[in-house]
Amino acid sequence: MPRILPRFSGSSPSGHTSAEARSRALARVQDWLGSLSARRADLLATHPWVGVLERWGISVLSLASGVFTLLIFRRGIEYFPLFIGYLLLLWLVGVVFAEARQARAARGPKLVWRAVDYTVQTLFHGLLLFLLPVYYASTTLASRDVLFLVLLGAAALLTTMDPWYQAVIQKAPRLEIALFGLALFASLNLACPLIGLEPTWGLLASGAGSMLALLPVFRRSTDASWLAPSLRAGVAAILVLALLWPLRGWIPPVPLRLSRGTFARAVTELEPVQPVRSVSAAEVREWGGLAAFTAVSAPAGLREPIFHVWRRDGRVLERIQLSPIQGGIRGGFRTYSRKAFLGEDPAGSWTVDVVTAHQQLIGRVRLTVTP
Repeated sequence: MPRILPRFSGSSPSGHTSAEARSRALARVQDWLGSLSARRADLLATHPWVGVLERWGISVLSLASGVFTLLIFRRGIEYFPLFIGYLLLLWLVGVVFAEARQARAARGPKLVWRAVDYTVQTLFHGLLLFLLPVYYASTTLASRDVLFLVLLGAAALLTTMDPWYQAVIQKAPRLEIALFGLALFASLNLACPLIGLEPTWGLLASGAGSMLALLPVFRRSTDASWLAPSLRAGVAAILVLALLWPLRGWIPPVPLRLSRGTFARAVTELEPVQPVRSVSAAEVREWGGLAAFTAVSAPAGLREPIFHVWRRDGRVLERIQLSPIQGGIRGGFRTYSRKAFLGEDPAGSWTVDVVTAHQQLIGRVRLTVTP
């Protein structure tokens, strides 16, 4: 007679075993993290100087790593696409980390989320330090677009000093999101011209793109789907576009930069003849006018219309359209404009601004004409 085997209902013994093993492993990790926190507290109580080292040592290491990054990637524009793509990928991960730690910090071990906080801060810090020299090269220091450079510098300094950063973020958590948006916008503003988009249109695309990339920030706990946060991000992108267009002259036209620029008696074979920074009115009259020579560096494949705006004592005299610059030329794309009639008495302070078609300032050349 065949044997009838008993039948069991519910989970198998192996299922219970694996669940218990996972629980024991999680408990061991939590115990280990708790012991690390206890040892850290004992160490700080015994040696107070360790606390100072912990607070400022990380800041020093962050600054050193940022300088090392600058030394590696400070060479030609050809490194920018790869490095920007890498940084933007890390940046998007950083945004995800930022949202995750706000939602789970209360449930997970503090040591783990502290490490996540430091990771996000490090990505932010490295990105800003990479952007600063690029924006510095495109900024005309005696102009209004220097304010954007100062803003980036202040953000980089804040992320370098770990105690300052943590204190500020704890008091104003939304400020971290604003800083994320700023750095992401500055990165996209640099990356867009590298794929052939004109700087002004790249500026607008960067503003809208940075808001859309921060889509997780616009999601609330009460949202059942991504439709509502998508609408909020879209509205934010439209508002940023409306703000950026009148403020485009306040933002450097990266990666365009003025490589060389001077006033001269003439320009022959695209090189200045007798360049000057100061000249007498009698010499100018003898020359029969002045030439303004400029060389503009741009990434390969980019074509951008530019203008020379002549001013005397701050008053606009003439706006001269030049041939569109072509990127990828060693030493910059060289061009010039000439003004023959400078008035009966040309003495004064003369400037020529090199601007894009949409009034972004690439650089400025100065000359003093003495009586």
